[in-house]
Amino acid sequence: MKKILALMFVGVFFFAVGCKKQAVNQSETGSGTAGQGGVETVDFADEPSLRGDYDKDVNLKTIYFEFDKSELSQDAMATLKSNASYVINNPGVNILVEGHCDERGTTEYNLALGQRRAVKVKEYYTRLGVAANRVATISYGEEKPVDSKSNEAAYAKNRRAETKVMVR
Repeated sequence: MKKILALMFVGVFFFAVGCKKQAVNQSETGSGTAGQGGVETVDFADEPSLRGDYDKDVNLKTIYFEFDKSELSQDAMATLKSNASYVINNPGVNILVEGHCDERGTTEYNLALGQRRAVKVKEYYTRLGVAANRVATISYGEEKPVDSKSNEAAYAKNRRAETKVMVR
């Protein structure tokens, strides 16, 4: 019985240690610390908690992505600059960046792509002067479409990253 408890403790310990970092494809992010096999690790330990409410009155703009991409367009960067200005000028505000995808691709693939998109936005916000510990990220993959149709116009609306203001 003691051996089983010891093995369970060791398993929980390694699970908890392993959950601190998430692997992200280095070719997509372009920054961070490269790990084994060209895979980069991104530390999410500094992100604010996702618990709490979101301020529906603040209108930070949504950005959109090309199919199967997480790179930021010039239009997206201009939008994010405007969003970052609001965040920088309101030091009591934390933000949540939600990564979204269209319905094409597997659930797992879309969750990973949504996370790459959210991380790209967070990285850009930090380059613009927003403290990394004020920006949380989450991926919803294809789970929260704004347009449920299955056509290119709907897909384009669903390939997005939304920035939401978190109320402390």
